[in-house]
Amino acid sequence: MITVQNRMIALVTGGSRGIGAAISKKLGTQGFHVIVNYVSNEAKANEVVHQIKEAGGSAEAMKFDVSHEDEIVQAMEEIAKVGTLAVLVNNAGISEDSLILRLKKESIDRTLQTNLVSAILLSREAVKLMMKHRSGSIIQISSVVGEMGNAGQVAYSAAKAGMIGLTKSLAKEVASRKIRVNAVTPGYIETDMTHELNETQKAAITQNIPMGCLGAASDVADLVGFLAGPQSHYITGQVIGINGGLYI
Repeated sequence: MITVQNRMIALVTGGSRGIGAAISKKLGTQGFHVIVNYVSNEAKANEVVHQIKEAGGSAEAMKFDVSHEDEIVQAMEEIAKVGTLAVLVNNAGISEDSLILRLKKESIDRTLQTNLVSAILLSREAVKLMMKHRSGSIIQISSVVGEMGNAGQVAYSAAKAGMIGLTKSLAKEVASRKIRVNAVTPGYIETDMTHELNETQKAAITQNIPMGCLGAASDVADLVGFLAGPQSHYITGQVIGINGGLYI
């Protein structure tokens, strides 16, 4: 249950860890009431909320599964009752990597549903709310592999490429209502997943990055914060890479 009334709300899906957590904390410094979405790890979500509040911001956790349309609609209805949805960050996602000859339909369905279909449905419900106020910023967290592809990630790359198409088409639909839609395409970013890599594996990755290092989650969060704020009021339909030169 949302407890803060009459606030400018920023919803971050998958906001309890990694890039999502960094985005949640960044938006918390910008005066938004941040809704940290999670599906299973309540403790992590509450930790992010605590950190936002400790820094002087406003936040709370909200559990719903982005792969379920009914849960998305219910969450948006709850948001509409108590404040103005100013920002939606479609960050939740999964990756079930496999070469195509071993790729099962169930894995394809889960990947597309969680990464792409959820972003379309969340964007649809967000637009309904944002149109009433003739303002808003929707930010899709896509990936560099949606631009350049990657062996073993056919379904994931397709989903992330789809988010780029979603961004461009939706931006054209809603620009007249002063709703902006942009996509961010991170490259290799330091997260819990990359921490599991050994030094040899990291070296193999970084040798293909012109800047010679991995990015930080805060780098992505800073870009999202810019796209969420008034400084980017004339930017829409753009796909902005943050990859150290991996894809140019």
